[in-house]
Amino acid sequence: MLEVADLEVNVLEFRQRSFQFDRLATVDGVPFAVFSRTETESESQFRPRLVHLRLAVPFAWIVLDPTSDALRVARDGLGLPMAPTERVVEVGAEPTEFREQGIDWRRASGPPGSLVYAPAEYAGKLLTAPGFAALGLT
Repeated sequence: MLEVADLEVNVLEFRQRSFQFDRLATVDGVPFAVFSRTETESESQFRPRLVHLRLAVPFAWIVLDPTSDALRVARDGLGLPMAPTERVVEVGAEPTEFREQGIDWRRASGPPGSLVYAPAEYAGKLLTAPGFAALGLT
C-alpha cells in the first residue's frame, strides 16, 4: 500500500502529463489524493494565460510503477495500467468527458483559472462548488 511519502516524491502520469501531489482530502468517507499541474493555456495566443490543472483520484486507485518511478491510476489499486500512447493536445482542445486507463473521467471548470479532473462516477460530488471546497480547491 502506498504511503503519503510515496505521493510526495513521485509524479502521477495522467493525460500524458506529470502531476504533483498536493494534499489528501476525504469526501463522503472516500479518501482522495489531489494532484496539480500548471501550464500555459495556448502558446498560439497573443497573451496566453496560466491554467491550473487539478486531479482528484481515490487514494486506493493509485499505484507506483517501479519501472518508471511514476504513479499511475488503476481502479483495482493493484495492476499497472498500460501507459497511454495518444497524442498530447492542449487542454482546451480535449473533450470534457473521456476514457483513460480503463476509467471514465470528466473535466470541469473549477475555481478561477483552474480545470479539475475527476472520475466520472465521483463527478457529481467533486465537480461542484461544495466538492471543490471539500478537496481544498478554493
